Amino acid sequence: MTPAELRGYQQICGDNGAIMVIACDQRGGIRKILAPDAESERRITDHQLGDVKSDVVRHLASHAASVLLDSVCAVPRVIEEGALARSTALLIGLDASGYDEDDHGHWKSRLTKGLTARRVRALGGTGGKINVYLRADHPKANAHNLDIVRACVADFAAEDMLLVVEFLTYPMRHEDKAAYKAVFPSLIEGGSRLCLEAGAKALKIAYPGTPEACQNITRMAGDVPWAVLSAGVDHAAFLPQVKTAMEAGASGVIAGRSLWKDCVFLDREKTREALVGKALPRLREIQAVLDKHPRKTTARR
Repeated sequence: MTPAELRGYQQICGDNGAIMVIACDQRGGIRKILAPDAESERRITDHQLGDVKSDVVRHLASHAASVLLDSVCAVPRVIEEGALARSTALLIGLDASGYDEDDHGHWKSRLTKGLTARRVRALGGTGGKINVYLRADHPKANAHNLDIVRACVADFAAEDMLLVVEFLTYPMRHEDKAAYKAVFPSLIEGGSRLCLEAGAKALKIAYPGTPEACQNITRMAGDVPWAVLSAGVDHAAFLPQVKTAMEAGASGVIAGRSLWKDCVFLDREKTREALVGKALPRLREIQAVLDKHPRKTTARR
């Protein structure tokens, strides 16, 4: 990393040197949490979604090193309203909601229109985050999405800004669930390799399933830090994953729904009470794990 990129990386880490980011850049996913059916989802406005995100920032992310938000509903609103603490770093997600699908069932990622590294800086961002979908065992599935990664890496490097590269994998059409589960660790390892080859300087990845897979990713990544994401699992399931990942060399956590998915409502007072009473203690448990595995955030010479 350049000094500017390293500075951005240091800001998304806690005092222990471990990445600690509260993820709240979802749009469609949060609407599903807030609404009982598809029609109710459609009635939730971007402003209402912004209310929820502002509350997550104010009552939860203010206790973490950094928060990951979108530019559609949350930024610059949380800055202008003062919800975002000045000590909390800000990552801005570049990806648009959803994905396209080609004739072969390959998922094609989307970007939010006009959201470049320079725009992220103008919005007050510490850095950016890009998410793409990859199937490492299907090379023809990945060309479009890896082009996105390479373009974003080059754009952020030209602006000397931190970029966190995230990828998610997915089952192919008619793929047997057991077969997909069996190859999942290799898909996370393979996807990580593809992102590193595309120039990623920081990774956000799903828990790869085993301690051995975590160790493989650490060896493969070398000096490139990687953070484990919660992928929407319950906190009780995610916490052991964090412990295993950190023991195997991960650099920290970027967690969203496992912390707050049962703590957000259209009723803002109810949201505040749940975030303070349930989500914040969960965050403290994750931070306690990270404290046992301090990391260096200095450049290696």
